[in-house]
Amino acid sequence: MYEVVIVGGGIAGLAAALRIERAAADARVTVLEAGSRLGGKIVTAREQGYIVEGGPDSFLTSKPRGLGLCRELGIESRLIGTNEAKRRTFVMRAGRLHPMPEGLSGLVPARLEPLLASDIFSPEGKVRLRHEPDVPPRESDGDETLGSFMRRRFGAEAYERLIEPLMAGIYAGNGDELSLNATFPQLRALERAHGSVIRGIQAADARRAAGSPFVSFPIGMSELVEAITARFRRVRTLLRAEVRSIRRRGADVEVTHADGAVRAQSVILATPAFESARLLEHVAPDAAAALAEISYASTATVSLAYSAVVLPRPLDGFGYVIPRAEGHAALACTWTSSKFPSRAPAGSALLRVFLGRAGRDEITAADDEELLALARRELCDTLGIATKPLLTWLDRWPRGMPQYTLGHLERLQRIESALPETSGIHLAGALRGVGIPDCIASGESAGDAILQRNIRPTS
Repeated sequence: MYEVVIVGGGIAGLAAALRIERAAADARVTVLEAGSRLGGKIVTAREQGYIVEGGPDSFLTSKPRGLGLCRELGIESRLIGTNEAKRRTFVMRAGRLHPMPEGLSGLVPARLEPLLASDIFSPEGKVRLRHEPDVPPRESDGDETLGSFMRRRFGAEAYERLIEPLMAGIYAGNGDELSLNATFPQLRALERAHGSVIRGIQAADARRAAGSPFVSFPIGMSELVEAITARFRRVRTLLRAEVRSIRRRGADVEVTHADGAVRAQSVILATPAFESARLLEHVAPDAAAALAEISYASTATVSLAYSAVVLPRPLDGFGYVIPRAEGHAALACTWTSSKFPSRAPAGSALLRVFLGRAGRDEITAADDEELLALARRELCDTLGIATKPLLTWLDRWPRGMPQYTLGHLERLQRIESALPETSGIHLAGALRGVGIPDCIASGESAGDAILQRNIRPTS
């Protein structure tokens, strides 16, 4: 029997475990999870008719391994898209909500006309936007920050008022520190291939499939975790099994955890970079040092339920994003009961406020009452909701979002060089992408590396 230990029971670790179990009859997989549940940042509360996400509420259909895994699990038909009848978002400008201009593709515009008609931008900002197709591509092949690229292509106003808050909704990061090549390399590729991001986006959109770009499940994202674990037959999962150390024992790797120790021929670390760095300190110090350089942002989410009759305005969209320049403690608010069906009982509304961003790590150190007060103040100031909520839910994510700062791809190369496949130790998780499909793909890739090198396939 070939022993594999997976440290971390988030979506990456679970995807790795499923991949190995399905492909190899002679492998025995143990998943060690430090917490009290599986799923990592995928956490769904189901209470009094509300479906509340503490982490991601959906995943992108454009990245293949989200839909692919659902198809393999037989749950693709369970997927639901966003509510097309309310498919619009708002952006804050000078304390007021303005409709997000149509014609955006991800972070950037595919069409100029809706942006030029928007009151988000000044006349000078619109002139600068209009000239994006005329901006020559940068000749240097070196990396640059996301903020630098966006200002160069679209101007400072478009970046600060529109693109930055959309980016922060993904990474909770500072665009003047994030690496373009590690976050949105496709935008640089469009610039080089078409001489203009807008021209490149238009060409790509002509080939893009229709349908909702984001999907979820009727009873929340935890349905994906439950579907994976229901397929386990030989995978052993141990909760509250915090791993204390990893050591070499001849050809094996010994993993010591809260309840004992287990030896394995292969180990997958599906943990945050700082935790992987701690565990690799003695067995792969160079890899550990590079992993420790990856910084993280801390965030928290507060979900609040209200009777619909107390809302001063209709929730006629998916929510709003807040530019850093507005100076709010929150970076966004999702109108959950409008975005997806059946997230709240009839006559009720469910909203989720996102607190914190890069440079505001103190947010998760605040006590529950303070975080709740910040969320309620945001809803009062922006939406006029002064009524006490019927129910609240709070989820903290200290050091929860990796920041792919300049040099991130080079760091990954150093890690891979210091941790070759022959070491028997593999990494998975949000190192090359923060979305659910990215994490699934990373777990499966780590599983495949073990299968190809060491394990006889199931006949």
